[in-house]
Amino acid sequence: MKKYLAEFVGTFILVLFGCGTAVIAGDKVGILGIAFAFGLAQVAAIYGIGPISGGHVNPAVSFGVWTAGRMSLKDMIGYWIGQFLGALLAAWVLWVIARGVTGGYDMATSGLGQDGWGPGYQGGYDITSAIVFEFVATLIFVIVILGSTQKSAPTGFAGLAIGITLLVIHIFGIHITGVSVNPARSLGPALLVGGHALAQVWLFLVIPSLGGIAAGMLFRTKALEAA
Repeated sequence: MKKYLAEFVGTFILVLFGCGTAVIAGDKVGILGIAFAFGLAQVAAIYGIGPISGGHVNPAVSFGVWTAGRMSLKDMIGYWIGQFLGALLAAWVLWVIARGVTGGYDMATSGLGQDGWGPGYQGGYDITSAIVFEFVATLIFVIVILGSTQKSAPTGFAGLAIGITLLVIHIFGIHITGVSVNPARSLGPALLVGGHALAQVWLFLVIPSLGGIAAGMLFRTKALEAA
């Protein structure tokens, strides 16, 4: 249970500070600021709870780790429960904070940093762009995670490599989908916002998961596993 609680806390940190920066300060800090918020929150979560659970804070990462043969099915499901609940609580806390602004906060209009695609969302990229970006970005992200945490990798630096990778992914992709690469990060805000965000969330549950599985297979088959 300690591992599952750690994943709950870590995912809460990531979603609160990442989505929170987008909602509360996005117009001040821009894409770079939001990207840094997600990347540095990932670093904080990894070093904070990593010694307990490994610091996945992402169901797609846990899927990749399980596919690579590095965790049990039972633990993966436990991690998922902690991650999704942590993201949902973070979205709710963000909503409570955001609604306190003078004049009120219209969640239906301004959202909670939810992901999406198509006309009216960010750059208006279509579903093909969203699918390709989310798959490739998650594949790369999980490859970095599995590669930097394998036994022969330098110790102590994985958290930085992973956080920097997430930062760069956000710089590249915020204008495309808002960047998921993390089903929990997407589902938490979408459940509260509802409507169009909830209708589109399937993509951010399915495609990052497939990217995680693909990355895991590259290590399970020893294609990227160090000798």
